[in-house]
Amino acid sequence: MTSASLSGRPRKRSFNIAGHPTSISLEDAFWSALKELAAARDQPVRALIEEIDRARDADHGGLSGAVRVWVLEQYRHRAGDASRLAPSDDQSD
Repeated sequence: MTSASLSGRPRKRSFNIAGHPTSISLEDAFWSALKELAAARDQPVRALIEEIDRARDADHGGLSGAVRVWVLEQYRHRAGDASRLAPSDDQSD
């Protein structure tokens, strides 16, 4: 990731979620990650956002924040899987 991709302002995109128009503002890095994760699940970004919306607790923040947290959790999960598969550097036998 380049510093340019980390320094951008959030970009707003509009979707129809559960029959209602809504807008989500995310930084480019999150939009890219969301597209990648949706493709890995073989679903459109809109459908993934709708799934995240259904699963979130609406009393604890907005949809944009819920999407950011969901993306972070997915990458944390992937990183955890990778560390379990990687050979250990621990030499204490």
